[in-house]
Amino acid sequence: MNWLKYGAVALVGVLVLAVAALATWEPFLARSAARAPGGTYSAEIVRDEWGVPHIYGKTDADVAYGVAIAHAEDDFFTLQDVVAMARGRYGAIAGEDGAKIDFAYHLLDARGTAEREYPKLPADTRALFEAYAAGLNQYAKDHPAEVKLANLFPVNGTDVAAGFALRQPFFFGLDSVIGPLVSGEPLRREHGPDIPGFPRPPLPGADPVAAAAPRQARMLVLPTGEDAEHLGSNAFAVAPQKGGGTTTLVSNSHQPYRGGVAWYELVVESGEGWHFAGANFPGSPYPFLGHNEHLGWTNTVNTPDMIDVYKLELDDTGTRYRLDGKWRPLESRTVTLPVKLGPLVLPIRREVLRSVHGPVIKNKDGAFAIRYGGIGALQQLDAYYRLNKAKTYAEWQGQLSRLAIPSTNFIYADKKGTIAFVYNAAIPDRPQNVQANWRGVLPGNRSDLIWQGHVAFVALPQIVNPASGWLYNSNNTPFTAAGEGSDLNPARFAPAMGIELKQTNRSRRAYALLSQAGVLDRAALTRIKYDTGYAREGYVARLFDALDRMPAGGPLGTARDLLRSWDFDADGKGAADSIALLMIRDFMAADYNNKPFPDVAEKLQAASDHLMTHFGRLDPPMGDLLRLRQGKIDLPMDGGSDTLRAATTWDVDPDGRLNLKHGDSFIMWIEWAPGARVVSRSVQPYGAATTRPRNPHYTDQMKLFVEHGLKPVHFWRDDLLAQASSTRRTTVTNAR
Repeated sequence: MNWLKYGAVALVGVLVLAVAALATWEPFLARSAARAPGGTYSAEIVRDEWGVPHIYGKTDADVAYGVAIAHAEDDFFTLQDVVAMARGRYGAIAGEDGAKIDFAYHLLDARGTAEREYPKLPADTRALFEAYAAGLNQYAKDHPAEVKLANLFPVNGTDVAAGFALRQPFFFGLDSVIGPLVSGEPLRREHGPDIPGFPRPPLPGADPVAAAAPRQARMLVLPTGEDAEHLGSNAFAVAPQKGGGTTTLVSNSHQPYRGGVAWYELVVESGEGWHFAGANFPGSPYPFLGHNEHLGWTNTVNTPDMIDVYKLELDDTGTRYRLDGKWRPLESRTVTLPVKLGPLVLPIRREVLRSVHGPVIKNKDGAFAIRYGGIGALQQLDAYYRLNKAKTYAEWQGQLSRLAIPSTNFIYADKKGTIAFVYNAAIPDRPQNVQANWRGVLPGNRSDLIWQGHVAFVALPQIVNPASGWLYNSNNTPFTAAGEGSDLNPARFAPAMGIELKQTNRSRRAYALLSQAGVLDRAALTRIKYDTGYAREGYVARLFDALDRMPAGGPLGTARDLLRSWDFDADGKGAADSIALLMIRDFMAADYNNKPFPDVAEKLQAASDHLMTHFGRLDPPMGDLLRLRQGKIDLPMDGGSDTLRAATTWDVDPDGRLNLKHGDSFIMWIEWAPGARVVSRSVQPYGAATTRPRNPHYTDQMKLFVEHGLKPVHFWRDDLLAQASSTRRTTVTNAR
C-alpha cells in the first residue's frame, strides 16, 4: 500500500504548491509594472496645533513630495487603497468589491489613458506627479511594516495619473450607467422627448424633479465602495456690498468621512509662488479646492447629460458590430482580476470590450457601448495645478475655459470682491441636425450619433457679480443661483446639453434664506449654513401628503400622528425629530435617483420598530439616535439628510445608533476684509489623522465640528510660527 502513502504525500504537496501559488502569483506578476521616478526632493513639514500639515519647499515638486509624505503619515492605509486602484490591483486587498473596481479600471482603459495622455502634459506638471510618487515610495520604503500588498511600490507619475483617469467619470454618474448595464437592469435615465419641446424648468419653489428628472448626483460608487446615492454639497459666495464690506466664500462639501474621496486638509507653499490652503483627496499632489492669497473656489456636483449609451448590432459570432453598413471588429482583450479570498488571491479572467464609441458591456439584452464627456482625456491634472497658482479672475477663468475638468460647479470669490458661479462641464457636443433621443438608448450603427468634443465654454451657464450680491449652489439647477432678477434664463441654453432642472431641499432653503437676508455678514451666513429646516415641497410634500391620507388609528396611528406633528426642523429639539430623520432619507434617495417612491406605511413601520427596539419609545431625543463616533469619542449630531447642516448617510451600529459616515465634511470659511490679507477657518469631522488611533489628531476636531465651530487656518507662515510651541517641524528628503 506504499503507493497510497506516496500518492497522499504527492497530493498534499500539490495542494501546498497550489495554495502557495494562489498566495503569491499576484504580487509576483505585479513586479514588472514597478518603475520608480528619479529626482531628489526636500520638503519641510510643519504641523499646527490641530495636526494640519503645512508643507514648504524650494520648488513646487519639493512641496508635492512633502504632500505625499505628510498624507502618508496621517493615512497611509487609504493611500495604499488608492494606489492599488490605480494599478488594477484593489481586488487583492478588498476581495470581490475591489475586483469590481479593477474591472472598471480595465473597462475604462484607465492605464491606457494615462500612458497615452500623461506624456503630453507640461513638464512642470509631470514633475509634480513624479515628485508625489517619489514621496509615496519613500514612505513605503521607510515603513515596510505598514505596506499591505507586496510590490505595490514603487509607483511613478503614470500610476498616479491612472488613478485620476479611473475616478474622473464617476463624479458625473457613470456608475449609474455601468452598474445597471452589467447587471442587465433598466437604466434609471430620463426617457424624455426628442430635443424639440424639451420641458423647461419651473420657477423656484416648484418641483422640477416631477417635471423632468435627469440623472442625479452620484459620486464614485465603484472606486470607493461607499453608498454614494445621497451625495451633495453646498457652496456660498458673498460680495462685499452684501457682506458688510467683506468678501466671503464658504466651502461646504459633503463627502464620505473615510476612504478614497475623503478630504485631507493641507497648506502648501513653495519658492516658485505656489501658496494654497485647502483640501485634496488621497492620491493627489495638490488641493482641489480652497484659496490662495488672491482668490479661492469651491465645488458642488452637477449632473448635466454627460453620458450616451448605444446599442450595438452584432453579427452571429458576436465579435463584430455594424457601423454605417459595414462590419467592424469588436476590440476584445482578457484581463485577470485578483480576488482576495482569505489568505488566497484567486485569478479571475474577464473579457473587456470596446468599440469606436467607447467601452462596451454585454448583457442578456445585447451589447451596449458607452461614451461620456472627457473620455480619454487627462488634462485636468494640469488644469487643477494652474488653478492653484492663478492670481486673477481672468487667469482662473482661462484655466476653466479649457474644460479640462469634465464636471462640477465652481463657486469663486477673490480679494477684489469678484464672485462667480460657473456651471463647469465638458458636455458632449451632440449634433443638432439629427433627430435622436439622447436620454434614451441610441442606435449604435450610425456614426453621425458619435459626437466629438464638447460644447464651448461660453455656452455654459455662468454668473459673475450678480446684482443680488450672493451666489450659492446645493446640487440644484443652475437656473436658481443668485436670486430673483439675477438668475439665468433657462431658455438661453440648448436642451441637448441636458442641464439639470432639479431642486433639493437644501436649495429651496438656501434660496429662501439668502433672498430674505439683509446683510450677509458672518453671523447671518452662519445661520444659513447650519440651517436644519425642511420645506414642505417636492418629495417632502409627497411624503407628508401620503401621511395625511393614511387612516387615523390602527397599529401605526401613534407613529403617524407623531410624525405629522413634526415642525420640519432637524435641530434635535422636537419630539418627532428622530422618527422624521429615519423616514426622510429613503424618500430623498428615491427622488434623487429616479426610483419608485417608497411605501409610506412600510417605511413608517420600519422606523417605529427601530425606535421601539433600541429606545423603547417613538420620541427619543434625536441626539441620542444620530451620533458622530470615532475611537472613544461619541457625540450627538444635529441636521438630517438634505438639510444645509447635512447629516446624510450613516451605518446602523449594534446599539441602534446611527453612526454618521457622510454629510458635512471639510468646511472652509474664507474672508477678504477691506485692506486686510486673506483669513480662513476650517473644520473636519474627526481630525487630521483619520486612520491613526494613537495620534492625538485622530479625534481632536470632533467636538468643534459638532458644535458648529471652526478653527484657524494658518495660511501665513508668520501666523503659524507664532504658535510654534505646539507645532511639530520635520524635514524630509528622499534617499536617492
